[in-house]
Amino acid sequence: MEEKRKIEKVCRRCGRKVRGLIRKYGLYLCRQCFREVAPQLGFKKLD
Repeated sequence: MEEKRKIEKVCRRCGRKVRGLIRKYGLYLCRQCFREVAPQLGFKKLD
């Protein structure tokens, strides 16, 4: 049988183990880091 691959829920930027991890598009950033880096990545805040 194939082993299931365990995905670590750790932020790539700060290393925190968090529940609010943004994994979409392979980002793997916690919410706080995403808010700081989002404009540099090209994300825009909608009103």
